[in-house]
Amino acid sequence: MPTPMRCYVYRSEKRADTYVYLREEGAFELLPETLREGLLPLVAALSFELTEDRRLAREDAAVVRANLRERGFHVQLPPPSHSLPDMMPAHGG
Repeated sequence: MPTPMRCYVYRSEKRADTYVYLREEGAFELLPETLREGLLPLVAALSFELTEDRRLAREDAAVVRANLRERGFHVQLPPPSHSLPDMMPAHGG
């Protein structure tokens, strides 16, 4: 059975749909300075026990756990947006 890992998730006030997972509560110093400056302020969203088999909405739990172990953080970026022309079928002439 995988060992649970506590993680703390923060939402960026500066960048929509961008979240930072930290292995330590409030440990923003784990983020590289340029990344921290681009995302702050960060607001606490939730914390939970993360196991490899836990289902996350947009991330692979094993990847998040590896990043938390190795770097102390993981950044979840917004999903790619599709512009309207990309979603519409091409017209025949």
